[in-house]
Amino acid sequence: MANKYDTEQKQTASSKMQSVSKTGFSSVSKISKKNSEIFDVIIIGAGPAGLSAAIYAARYKLNVIVIGKEIGGYAAVAHKICNYPSYTAISGMELIQKVLNQVKELGVKILNEEVVKIKGKDDNFLVETVKNKYSAKKIIFSGGTTRQKLGVPDEEKYLGKGISYCATCDAGFFKNKIVAVVGGSDAALTSALLLSEYASKVYILYRGEKFTRADPTWIEQVKKNKKIEILFNEEVEKISGGKFIEGVKLKSGKELEVNGIFVEIGSVPEVEYVLSSLNVNLDKKGYIITSKDGHTNVKGFFAAGDITNNTLKQIITAAGEGATVAYEAYKEIRQ
Repeated sequence: MANKYDTEQKQTASSKMQSVSKTGFSSVSKISKKNSEIFDVIIIGAGPAGLSAAIYAARYKLNVIVIGKEIGGYAAVAHKICNYPSYTAISGMELIQKVLNQVKELGVKILNEEVVKIKGKDDNFLVETVKNKYSAKKIIFSGGTTRQKLGVPDEEKYLGKGISYCATCDAGFFKNKIVAVVGGSDAALTSALLLSEYASKVYILYRGEKFTRADPTWIEQVKKNKKIEILFNEEVEKISGGKFIEGVKLKSGKELEVNGIFVEIGSVPEVEYVLSSLNVNLDKKGYIITSKDGHTNVKGFFAAGDITNNTLKQIITAAGEGATVAYEAYKEIRQ
């Protein structure tokens, strides 16, 4: 059964996103390891917030670069985006490529590197990546988040063998199979809709009594889809199988035959490993605390996008925050 969709050849969602970053886009740049240039602004993170900040910073004629481990962020692997102005529907990959083209036209370099440390204070920041060191007067941080795991036994064992955190990456491997999506957000529902184009049946397993966080339009489409079955008040307790996933046991005691499990239960901010030396204030969930215009408690260090404590985590709000912090950085540099 398993060799029909060749799960042994699958990459994890994380590795696929990095692969997309390195080969799927045409705007990645290179800078010499001996670089000693002091930039006006270094933007860390190449998702919608970071790329929007780059567009505005470039138009303010600031000397700016973008450093991103995963070009495009999670937006790049979105199956379909239907709530971004000017597009009735567009894939995440296509939207991000259009933004990257705009950034490239403005002459901004985008470096596909992983940041490991940020040090310094206003007008004197040092950014260290696994490849190089860069200096800047201001930092705009729009780093990403990490997908939450189910936290059940054998989850790691079946990673790439039935467990996935990216339906856009892996849906095609489950043609005519039975899959389950865990979660109740927009991401979970859109993943289920995408999977229904390939799988013979899709379960949505949600621990709540009803969908409370998802867009009503997605809820309506899911309920109308005959391939999708919604199971409320359910959580995965155990994964079963041999070399590949064959089923799940739920906390209610119910058992389901499934070939794949797509985990869409949210994400957590990925900040401590790069911000520990700056003492940036975080909220209880680990998100960066910002003012309404993107200032943090560290002068010259701005934050935008999903990494902040702002409530609405959407591409359009991330883009707006990116524009705002670029303007704030420009004002400080001009003064």
